[in-house]
Amino acid sequence: MPDSSRGPLRLAVLADSDTRWKWGALTARRIAPESSVDGYLLRGRATPTARQLAETDTGVDEPEEITAINFLRLIGDLQETDTENPDSANNAAKVVGNSEDAPYDALILACVGGSVQAMLHGLARAWHGAPRRTVVITGYVGVVYEKLTDGLLLRHGADVVLANSPYDASRFREQFRGVRADASAVTECALPFLAGAPYDPRAVERGERPYRVVFAVQPSVPGTRKDRAYLLERAVEHARRHPEREVVLKLRSKPGEHTTHIEELPYQRLVERIKGETPANFSLAYGNMGEVLDGTDLLVTVSSTAALESLHRGIPTAVLSDLGIREQHGNHYFLGSGCFASWDELDGGHVPTPDAGWLADQGLRRDPDEAFAPARARLAALVHQAAEDGLPPLDPYYTVRTAPGYLPGVLARHGLDVKGEPLAGFQGGPDPTTGVRGASKRLLRRTARGAYRAGVQRVAPLIRRWGQL
Repeated sequence: MPDSSRGPLRLAVLADSDTRWKWGALTARRIAPESSVDGYLLRGRATPTARQLAETDTGVDEPEEITAINFLRLIGDLQETDTENPDSANNAAKVVGNSEDAPYDALILACVGGSVQAMLHGLARAWHGAPRRTVVITGYVGVVYEKLTDGLLLRHGADVVLANSPYDASRFREQFRGVRADASAVTECALPFLAGAPYDPRAVERGERPYRVVFAVQPSVPGTRKDRAYLLERAVEHARRHPEREVVLKLRSKPGEHTTHIEELPYQRLVERIKGETPANFSLAYGNMGEVLDGTDLLVTVSSTAALESLHRGIPTAVLSDLGIREQHGNHYFLGSGCFASWDELDGGHVPTPDAGWLADQGLRRDPDEAFAPARARLAALVHQAAEDGLPPLDPYYTVRTAPGYLPGVLARHGLDVKGEPLAGFQGGPDPTTGVRGASKRLLRRTARGAYRAGVQRVAPLIRRWGQL
């Protein structure tokens, strides 16, 4: 447990999408329950809307939108005085101050691997020579079914790399050791949103509600219009075959909103193209996944992390095999789970039974306090070390010596050079957020973001179709 003699810990979370914000904020609450948490959103294509943030239901105040460079200035006081933006400098001074203490006890980087790597190098530069620095924590928002090596090595260098299950912890350590990198940062925990009441199979029998099937869709899996239309039509057909059931299409975002992955073909638009009227027992739903699961009797998905939430609560869960069990769909992650089923089988009444050993390997159905005990203990030890002796400098695996052809590009995307310093002329520096100038910039950003999303979701698919004629 964190050292209670020091009082509540001060944590910060830097996220780059709604799902990663949810993971980071809830992880902060799990590993330091009495901590104060400040949130920051890394500005980019997936910056969530107020509605998306509200649906995460983290219990943490709405995070502040910020650029990578300004975040580094805020946390590490990279620039003593910002003459072009006094407000930004004053805010940084309030957090950093002139003491030898780090502004936060711990920082959770809830971002994609490239952003984590850029922050590690930027923070290493910002804290160079400082007597104290913040504990840096990172991890994954859900199942890791692709780019395991790439993503892990981009996260190497953090003090804590959280693994969401015994299975992941073993894989992560093996990957690090395979390149002779220090694996001591890997720390087992669990997905922080694995919670909620256990499934009550008798609720339908008692007449409290109809039997409910929830199809949890994903923004980018599957990726083609044909495949997505097929899955949608099968869900609608299931509703027609079973008028006594409710069939709910659980959506991640509204058209124009982005989440962790780009959604070029929103299911909402595909529903509009279904031939004939959809049955009365078929509906669309947004909202917090946990609340939707409260009334679910069968969760259906291709490979969504929602399957783990469902299995954790004991809800019958089906991982679709209709489009094959393939790496590109991510459903290969569920090999051995006992959860694979097709819509034909579900139409016929089949209910998958999960494998107990697989559930244990995934860290499901464990007590949250037990699952997060190793992470809390490691955080406490690192915070104590930081206060007593100081922590060693951040030491990512990727450097200009180990990856001279790869690292510069990763850092440049966030406006940093190979030393972790801001690139000259990079458009990501001072950005006032108050007054007329700030309001104009916010409006411009929203307009540009909307135009970008329209291009991704409407224009780009149309151009691709033209190219196929």
